[in-house]
Amino acid sequence: MHCPYCPISDPAQKVVFENDLVLFIQDERYQGALKHSGIIIPVRHKETVFDLSEAEITATFNLLLIVKKWMDDSFAPDGYNIGWNCSSVGGQTVFHAHMHVIPRFRQEPLAGKGIRTLLKSDVNKWNRLELD
Repeated sequence: MHCPYCPISDPAQKVVFENDLVLFIQDERYQGALKHSGIIIPVRHKETVFDLSEAEITATFNLLLIVKKWMDDSFAPDGYNIGWNCSSVGGQTVFHAHMHVIPRFRQEPLAGKGIRTLLKSDVNKWNRLELD
């Protein structure tokens, strides 16, 4: 199966920061709606966050702090969404673990709305029979 992150070869994807175990990349195709956003991915192919080693998890969060400082200093966001999608049911479409880092701004149309907004919507409510 082709993995778009093994290795990073798409010219639209730019490596902004890296350490020995993980990379922070930005994809120019998503900068319209997700301004200044990017993802942190392990260098070695791992399918989900649950497959990462302790060292990779530590490296991910260490890089997240570097990315946050850079975003705060460069773009001054008003908040962040940070998250992982795991498995197709969880919304994962690229099966190489990746942490989304999405700076949020007061002036954006969905300011104040997080990922739970969609998950809590009436569209996602379970039928009582489906719960049993």
